[in-house]
Formats: sequence, C-alpha cells, structure tokens
Amino acid sequence: MALALKYRPSNFDGLIGQEQVVKSLKNALDTQRLGHAYLFSGLRGSGKTSTARIFAKAMVCSEGPSSMPCEICDNCKMANENRHIDIIEMDAASHRKIDDIRDLIEQTRYKPAIARFKIFIIDEVHMLTKEAFNALLKTLEEPPEYVKFILATTDPLKLPLTIISRTQHFRFRPINKNEIVKHLQFILSSENIKYEDGVLQILARSGSGSLRDTLTLLDQAIIFTNSNLTKASVSSMLGLLDPDKIEKIFETILKNDKNELINLAKELEGYETQNIIDEMIVNLKDKFLNKDSRYSLLLCERFFKILSKSKTMLSVDVDDNFVLLLMFFMMMEATNLKSIDEMISSLEKDKLNTLDTSTPVSFDKPKKAHYDEFLKNLYDRSYELGKCFDVCIEFVKFESNIMFLNSSASGENQDILRKSSSVIMKVLRQTFDKETKIKIDSYTKEENIQKNDKNIENVNLKNETNEEIQTQNSLNELKTSDIKIDDNQSLNLNKNKEDENISYMNRLFGDPQIQNT
Repeated sequence: MALALKYRPSNFDGLIGQEQVVKSLKNALDTQRLGHAYLFSGLRGSGKTSTARIFAKAMVCSEGPSSMPCEICDNCKMANENRHIDIIEMDAASHRKIDDIRDLIEQTRYKPAIARFKIFIIDEVHMLTKEAFNALLKTLEEPPEYVKFILATTDPLKLPLTIISRTQHFRFRPINKNEIVKHLQFILSSENIKYEDGVLQILARSGSGSLRDTLTLLDQAIIFTNSNLTKASVSSMLGLLDPDKIEKIFETILKNDKNELINLAKELEGYETQNIIDEMIVNLKDKFLNKDSRYSLLLCERFFKILSKSKTMLSVDVDDNFVLLLMFFMMMEATNLKSIDEMISSLEKDKLNTLDTSTPVSFDKPKKAHYDEFLKNLYDRSYELGKCFDVCIEFVKFESNIMFLNSSASGENQDILRKSSSVIMKVLRQTFDKETKIKIDSYTKEENIQKNDKNIENVNLKNETNEEIQTQNSLNELKTSDIKIDDNQSLNLNKNKEDENISYMNRLFGDPQIQNT
C-alpha cells in the first residue's frame, strides 16, 4: 500500500501542520456550535479531504458529536472504512453538471438512515459549472437541519462569492518543512528503512509543502535506492544536483578560480539550470542561518540578488548554460566588492597617509597636487562652486602656508565666488590647516592668454621687490624728518598694512568673511 494511504490520519491528532483549523473544528464539536456548510481551501496534499472525513466521523459518532470520536461504534468503523451510508463524497471534477447537483439536492430531502446527520463532502468544488453553482445556492444557504456540507478546493478564487459567503471558510497552509521531516522520520522508523542525513530535507523541499506529494516521492525513493536512501541517489532520482556539488560551487566562487568555474559549468549542462539556482538559494540560506563567518549579511544579500536575477533571465529564451556561467562570474566579482563603510574607511586612511593634519603642512615649494586636492573637495561640497573655481581661478604656487592664485572671475561667476567665500575658506582649512591663507590677483582673459606661469612668478616677484623698495623709501623719509614712532603708532602702521593686504580679496569676493583670514 502507498505510504500516503497507509499513514493517512484517522483523527485530529494525526493531522500535520494545520493546528489553527484543528483547533476551530474541535471547539465547534465540543461546544455543539456546528455550522451547516464548511469550505476547506489550500494547497494539494495539505490535508483538506482527510480533515473533512475526520470531521464528518466526529459528527456522526454515536458518542458525539465529539472532537474525540470513540472509534469503536458502528458509525466510526464505517466512516473509517469509507462506507458510511450517511457520508456522501462527490468528486466535482467528474460530476460537475447541473444534473449531478440536482441529484444531490434530491438526496437532501431524505433524513439520514442511521446517523444524526447526512453529510455531503464535495471535493474540487471549483470545477462545478456556473449553472451547477446556481442550482446549489438555495440548498447551501438553507439546508435541512440534519444536512451538513463540506466543500474542498485547491482554487477558492474560482468559486462564486455567493458560494463562499454561505460557508465557514478554513484556509489550509502549506505544511512546514520541519514538520514534514519529523513525519518522514516516524514513517521510516516504522518501516525499518535506513536513510542518510540530509535526505529527508531534500524530499521535503521537493514536496513544496504538500505532505501527500512528499510521501509519494518517498515511496519512489525507497524503490529507486532499494531501501537505502542516500543524498546522492535521491538527488539523482529527482534530477537535482548533489549537495556536495553545490558546496563545491560556493567554495570555488570564494577562491576566485575562474578556470574551475568554467569546468563546473560544463559539467552541469545536463541539469536543469532553474533547479541548480533553487538548490543554491537553499544552500545559501543554510549558510546564513548557521552563521558561517565567510558569508556576511552583505555577501549573502549580493549572492541572493544575483541568483534571483539569473532565475528571471531564464524566463527569456536564452542559453541556460551561459546564464549559469554568467551567474558564477557575477558571484565571484561580488566577493571582491567592498561595503560603503569599508570604502569610506579606506578613503579616510589614504587621506591620512597623504596628508597628516596633526602638524602644519609646509608649502615651501610650488605643489600643484595640494591645489588639486583642495579643488576636488570644493567639487564634493558644491559642484557649481567647484566648476566656477576651476574655470575662473588659476593656481600659481604655495609659499609660506599661502596659496597664491590668479582670478579672471567677472559677472555671474564673481557673484558665485563672493557669496561662497565662507565656504571656500572652510574647505581650505579642512583640506590643510587653520593657518592656511589665500592670496588672489585679478586679471582679464586677454591678459591670461598673454602670460604663462613663469611670467606670473616674475611679475609677483617684481611687485614684491617694488613694495620692498617703496617701504624702505618711506622708512628713510621718516628717519630724515626725525619723526618718532612710539609703540602704539607702530601697531597702527602694522594694522594699516594688514588692511591693505586684505583689500585685494575684498575687491574680488566682496565678502567680509574672507577678510578675517
């Protein structure tokens, strides 16, 4: 006898994975609050028909209605043998016409022969025709008090709302994989059949939440392996990849071995690519739940996205083996990617290695690289400001912690620079140190075309020399006129000199925040 029939439950305690349904039905029996029509919907093999038969037996039991039928009365015995005269089962897939429903309605006119209720179990009720549903409506809504209806379907969406509204609807969920594995262990122990660790998990996954389908596969596996269930043999029977091979794929990806991945892709040409992806997803889930240190949350997320995307690609008419190979290489590249935090940390480390901000930077020689760093930070702060600065400002040199620049800004660009002067100074000091200053000279575009960097340095040098000569002449004049300068006058002279140095920046930006540098 098939295992699905041999181990079919005969009471509520034997039902697997439908606790919420069992609890409601048992309470209804024990409190005598029975409805006239019930609808059981859910996945195939989830226990709908078995539950309907147990529920019917509990209602006709001589000691009932009770959630625990006695199993010894004639009603219970006949119900267990599927020969009770007052429990009528009808397959709506083969009896779907209006004439079949008329015959059923005619039977409701007669009282039960030996039990307290006459119970009609209609399986796959969604297969009835529209006319048959219409004929059933009135009887389903107001049947005789001794009539009970139990409808079962795998597709409740095909039922008219008028039918659903006249029933108590119970939804059967797919059975949990762990519960199926425990049931399989009980059966194999009872049958004295040996099995390898991991075999039952493979069967439970293949059953997709259907206990009947899983037991059918178990029957097939016992025959195929001659009652010696191993992972390799069961995987071969199901057309699945050996779990050890899946493990080898992940190991090769982590090693970044391109040649081995190509060889593995060739070996897997005889397998269904979708099945391979499904098995890899299951394996990845196990690694994540087992907290394998090599598979971080970020890596698992990247792998899952790649596997899901590859599964979607299979819906297009493409070369499955190429999709598989592409998937392997994408997963391999994903192992080399860094997280955002790692990238930020790396950039900060590089910046610290390039520029140690703990001590003032010495710019004794012209260094264009430092200006480029400053300009990059301006772009990061404001692309518009960085672009304006890049176009209008020309680097000359660094000297004594001062950045010498030339400017050709005018009109709108000059307004942008003026409004952003505080931002410019903030970025300057963040890039270098708090003592760094800017010195800017203005010139026209025509003048810019005519001179080069060497000429700029010569002109600056000449200007500096002229300023020194003028200062010396002024001092000589002061000496010859015997004017005495006390300490307070000296401070005022220095302050006037500082104001003169600031004035050229004010002329360019017109912002007092620049002057405070």
